[in-house]
Amino acid sequence: MFKYAVRVRQQVADNSPLAGFLCPSHVLVPIPGSAASAARSLSVAEHLAMALIEEGLGQRIWRGLQRVRSVRKSATAGPGSRPTVGNHYDSFAIEPIQPPPTQVVLIDDVVTKGRTLLAAAARLKEAFPDTEIRAFALLRTMGLIEGVTQLLDPCVGEIRWRAGDAHRNP
Repeated sequence: MFKYAVRVRQQVADNSPLAGFLCPSHVLVPIPGSAASAARSLSVAEHLAMALIEEGLGQRIWRGLQRVRSVRKSATAGPGSRPTVGNHYDSFAIEPIQPPPTQVVLIDDVVTKGRTLLAAAARLKEAFPDTEIRAFALLRTMGLIEGVTQLLDPCVGEIRWRAGDAHRNP
């Protein structure tokens, strides 16, 4: 994870799509796994957040986004049975914090459609209406496409609510 964080720091500093995306003032919020929060080992998102902090790409980690109800793991769910944005939203709770953070970056391991990130952002926005919320994922899936020409392809995009579901671009 450390080598990846070093590469991200380089991308943030260089003239790349990630330039300026992560800043030393941001509070990093790891996305909880699909199981309800309990005493456990650190998740990939937490390891990633720690590595980014070590590289100066965030002020601190805040674990106040909690999974209070388990949801089906998207990676093992078939099409049509993956958790919806609503399922994820209902499974999250926010621990109070004062003062509220002004800039938050949600940290996740993989983004597919963006349902988890959209639900987490909505839950945070509800608790902290004046907070700027961004999201960063280690990997983004591209679906089943042919002709992959490169593995490293940093991008900045959007996840929006449209027609009852999350839509990611790119």
